[in-house]
Amino acid sequence: MCPLGRRLLNGEGGWTAPAHLCCHCLLIESRHGLILVDTGLGTRDVTHPKSLGRLFNGLVRPRLQMSETAVHQIRELGLDPREVRHIVPTHLDLDHVGGMADFPQAQVHVYGMELDAALSRTSLHEKSRYIPQQWAHGPQWVRHDLNGEKWFGMDSVQAVPDSDDEVLLVPLAGHTQGHCGVAVRTDSGWLLHCGDAYFYRGELDDEPNCPIGLRFFQWLVAMDNGKRLANQRRLRRLKDRFGDDITMTSSHDPVELALMSSAANYRAQHAWDEPDLLERSVA
Repeated sequence: MCPLGRRLLNGEGGWTAPAHLCCHCLLIESRHGLILVDTGLGTRDVTHPKSLGRLFNGLVRPRLQMSETAVHQIRELGLDPREVRHIVPTHLDLDHVGGMADFPQAQVHVYGMELDAALSRTSLHEKSRYIPQQWAHGPQWVRHDLNGEKWFGMDSVQAVPDSDDEVLLVPLAGHTQGHCGVAVRTDSGWLLHCGDAYFYRGELDDEPNCPIGLRFFQWLVAMDNGKRLANQRRLRRLKDRFGDDITMTSSHDPVELALMSSAANYRAQHAWDEPDLLERSVA
């Protein structure tokens, strides 16, 4: 995504230059099939960009390429998109679920509050962020309530079915009513995909920092800004106490995505290395 105002949104560069933001997905291979965290913009969004709305297209300026859709990238990995059994959206904003229709066989796991808000669209705010055409195919919704176990001090955490308790829904409301993070157990610890709970890597620092444009945007679109800020504080405490066990990433920070991709590529290319050497190198 290439909105104008690089300095306001990326913290460097020209004031009117295009910024660089992303909206990435996370694909998980489980014993029971594939699990997709967020779907990004889908094939219909690429072929019918007007459906995204003039406001979104004009301000966000998405680079709509079929090769960047999740379904295309899954095929490029040599995998079958029909093996995506579960989709776990961090929330139902248009840039996170546009690709749902590309996986009609998948169950879609979402908190009840988020699903109700998206389906009813009772406020102007909700009408602008939720696009019913993106789920006109009739997804297999699976509603989740706010109950579950504790996970590193986080409350009401529950597992995604068929994940062997290795993919977890973590409540992180604020950006939307039913926003969630998704925790994934990996060979090197836990990965917590925080979605839009924060937008800039500096927001998890001991002394949080964020480009002013991104800070204003998060305040502007938050459904409950108090909860959003409270959950950012919880994430900072989580990083401070368990940073050796949990790696966190958000949806829109391109630097975080580049670091995650580099680490994943390194692990793939050096899978034969001794585990302790690999962990030191990645760290």
